[in-house]
Amino acid sequence: MAAFDRIARAPREAVIPALMKSGEELARHQKMLAETSRDTGALIDSIEVTAPGQHTPPFSQPGGSRVAGETEVLVTVGNEDVRYAHLVEYGTANAEAQPFFWPALRLLRKRLQNRINRAAKKAVKDSWNAK
Repeated sequence: MAAFDRIARAPREAVIPALMKSGEELARHQKMLAETSRDTGALIDSIEVTAPGQHTPPFSQPGGSRVAGETEVLVTVGNEDVRYAHLVEYGTANAEAQPFFWPALRLLRKRLQNRINRAAKKAVKDSWNAK
């Protein structure tokens, strides 16, 4: 029964570093893609990774300000000064779309998910074999 108790707790704790690494990698790729739409650099600088339990910046996309869950890492773009990220991503009647946010996620989704899955599986295995 002790092994089952360890297994219940271990993956939650073990995936946090994998989540943070994945969030940082995603943000890095989004910043590289946003470089093509560089004007002042404010958009690129507004791409942030929010750790579990932390608040996202106000006015960030997608979804605005919120608190990341205990096993959730959020990558957002925008802040009080940069409130136009969606206009760059999707375009306007006068400006062509310059997508950077969702293409990076689509490109890396499988890689990031595999990293998190490996961390969780390793945690379960290590917890089961612990004495």
